[in-house]
Amino acid sequence: MKKEKKIVLGMSFGVAIGAAIGVLTDNLPLWISLGIAIGAALGMSLSQKLEKEIDNES
Repeated sequence: MKKEKKIVLGMSFGVAIGAAIGVLTDNLPLWISLGIAIGAALGMSLSQKLEKEIDNES
């Protein structure tokens, strides 16, 4: 999977989780933005981890 796809996948999960928490806490803008940030960070870390594994196999 490409690096960009992992970031987008992480962001989409972050938006979904952030929206759910935002509705529950009645603070939707805060939690959606936090979800995007956390999801992008997780997507980046997953793509870097996969990249390191590919480099170690070579």
